[in-house]
Amino acid sequence: MKKSKAPSSRRAEIQQLHQCYASGKTTLPACALLRFLHKEQMELTANEETAESLIDRYEIEETARESRCMTFEGFLRYMESKDCCVFDQAHTSVYQDMDQPLTSYFISSSHNTYLMGDQLVGKSHLDAYVCALRKGCRCLEIDCWDGPDMEPVVYHGYTLTTKILFKDVITTVEQHAFEVSAYPVILSLENHCSQEQQEVMAQYLISILGDKLLKTPLDHPTTGDLPSPNKKKVVVAEALSDLVVYTTSVKFISFSHSKDNQNYYENTSMAEKKARKLVKASGPDFVQHNQKFLTRIYPAGSRTSSSNYNPQEFWNVGSQLVALNFQSLGLPMDLNDGRFRDNGGCGYVLKPAVLMSSQRSFDPGCSQHNVKPTHLLLKVISGSNLPVPRSGKALDPFVRVEIHGIASDSRRKNTHTVKNNSLSPHWDSHMNFNISVPELCLIRFCVRDQTGLLSSDFVGQYMLPFSSLKKGYRWVPLRSRDGCSLDPASLFVFVWYS
Repeated sequence: MKKSKAPSSRRAEIQQLHQCYASGKTTLPACALLRFLHKEQMELTANEETAESLIDRYEIEETARESRCMTFEGFLRYMESKDCCVFDQAHTSVYQDMDQPLTSYFISSSHNTYLMGDQLVGKSHLDAYVCALRKGCRCLEIDCWDGPDMEPVVYHGYTLTTKILFKDVITTVEQHAFEVSAYPVILSLENHCSQEQQEVMAQYLISILGDKLLKTPLDHPTTGDLPSPNKKKVVVAEALSDLVVYTTSVKFISFSHSKDNQNYYENTSMAEKKARKLVKASGPDFVQHNQKFLTRIYPAGSRTSSSNYNPQEFWNVGSQLVALNFQSLGLPMDLNDGRFRDNGGCGYVLKPAVLMSSQRSFDPGCSQHNVKPTHLLLKVISGSNLPVPRSGKALDPFVRVEIHGIASDSRRKNTHTVKNNSLSPHWDSHMNFNISVPELCLIRFCVRDQTGLLSSDFVGQYMLPFSSLKKGYRWVPLRSRDGCSLDPASLFVFVWYS
């Protein structure tokens, strides 16, 4: 059965590519497909066998398949497949070294995990824990208070947020902790309970989590270091002294004080404002501190609506536990989703070498990094099947490409606006970026609807780490505000960097 000839924005561009490599013939022989893979897609390890396996996978016309050729329909099917996604498919599995100490990773972290809404009258709900864990979150916050009948409760203290039972939270964690990731979950307990109810909490942790709970230090060769994520257990932070093995919370005084007095198993928690001051005043010291110790950053108490800060500024100094309100949608959560899409979505991403070097000090506030910048060329060619607003009116779409990294690398550029076309807008827009620290960068493709001279509405977006960006002709799968797939909505782009 042939694919219907529905108008697709990518069709014309893809037809051109197919014709160019088929040299006037109607089908593309395996050797020409291989040339395309090498020259355009930069799939340098591809060989004759690779090309033939793609023909077997995507060509449905039997005669073409038998003669090891690809018709335009097969080529289109290949170009619209995962094999041509802008996100490197090798990074959809865990591929990084998981035997480094915990301090060497960015760890997906949630703040006030129990809340579904704001921090004053919002609902506390077990579903909030399930949602965070399903998004690959590996550090959960649990605020514990004395409850009636010796049952500790979880809620945002001194507010009107609703209360849930501590034992139900731990049961939920036990059920869902390792559903999408096999790597450790850190429970950050903010403990306001009396001695008696703390003992109840300890009993629940032991009886409900059983052997999933880390109760004694692990035997591991890197003595004087935190364990690696490969020690797959639930780790409790900040409370119930006998159960806290690796992540006791201590007050941060100064970087020099930490250097002389802090133990490797102690971590510091600080609000965004204090952390931001330290980033500005002594970035290189912060980077070095985070090579040895875990740092947790959390949103300011003044964010009563559960809004988020930009996590990128704290990843830039190597902070591991950059905690966000997972229930609040928008750019900060898009950045978090993009950062942790890498490494199989397991919630642990190895920090780049630039943040881990003991020889060279790294200052994210400095724009000169004594290295030749990476030149990135992005050609935003076209869009396809963009979601139409409820009004049913066709969009006036444009694409904004954003680079999020150290301050001097962070940029954004827009294509022009195409009038009245949601189905197959065509931009053919070239954008050039110079990036000095690409290994810290995230790239965001955001489609917006021009609603006025200076106003536009969000349509869809996709965020990925620069290190997961594939070269060549690629499609970008768009996602909604809450991170859900908007399939078949997508962009067609060309990517090159050197």
